[in-house]
Amino acid sequence: MTFSPRYIFQPSAKYDGVRPINIYLLRLLYILMFFVLGKETWTHILTHQGPWEPMDAVAWCLWTAFATLAGLGIIRPLKMLPIVLLEVFYKVMWLIVVAYPLWSKGTLAGSSAEGTTSAFLWVILPIVAVPWGYAFLTYVYNPKKLLQATT
Repeated sequence: MTFSPRYIFQPSAKYDGVRPINIYLLRLLYILMFFVLGKETWTHILTHQGPWEPMDAVAWCLWTAFATLAGLGIIRPLKMLPIVLLEVFYKVMWLIVVAYPLWSKGTLAGSSAEGTTSAFLWVILPIVAVPWGYAFLTYVYNPKKLLQATT
């Protein structure tokens, strides 16, 4: 068996028609979420002292669950694709509704949103990793399911 570098860019039946490069990028993304975000969030939750501010606790618990579920994505990258879609959606939305207005007024630099903006600009990584055709056919338009629903 010979290995061809072009293989990783060709749709693969092994991955439901998704290119292996997307699978590898998704796994890398899940590993980063699981270890980097997981370390930060679990450490914060386990070392927190005193009563929680309710909305702060919601955010930390959500991010911790998000990071923990990413562990499943390492093994089953396509099954956990919705958490990557959630990540893309909330980060892009935040950049549009919070960062862009500040940036357009010239007040983003030095604001409390500057650090989060810098972190959220990395949303380009999951945008590149997502197999968008697969996501569309699986979650938006699935002709097989539409045919089954009408019969």
